[in-house]
Amino acid sequence: MLVINVTYYVKKGQRDKFLSEIRAHGIDAASKAEKGCLAYDYYFSPDNEDILFLNEIWESEEDLKAHAEAPHFAKVQELKAVYTDNVELVKFSAEKL
Repeated sequence: MLVINVTYYVKKGQRDKFLSEIRAHGIDAASKAEKGCLAYDYYFSPDNEDILFLNEIWESEEDLKAHAEAPHFAKVQELKAVYTDNVELVKFSAEKL
């Protein structure tokens, strides 16, 4: 199992618009429907209006690789170029404890 934590540092005042665009393009719904996706959930930072956090959980590396090749993943890359200043990704190989 893989856990991916993504922190989007969104351009000033653009967090809600960024998330709206993600949802308008069906990116979160399409990702959740993919084989091996156990979680794909966005969260707002309580301390910073310009941070959007994404938590993903995938059954396998193969499932994650297929996700990265999906058309909606390419759309995320386009939206990131418009709405974010920086993105941090942390990947864990995890077993439930």
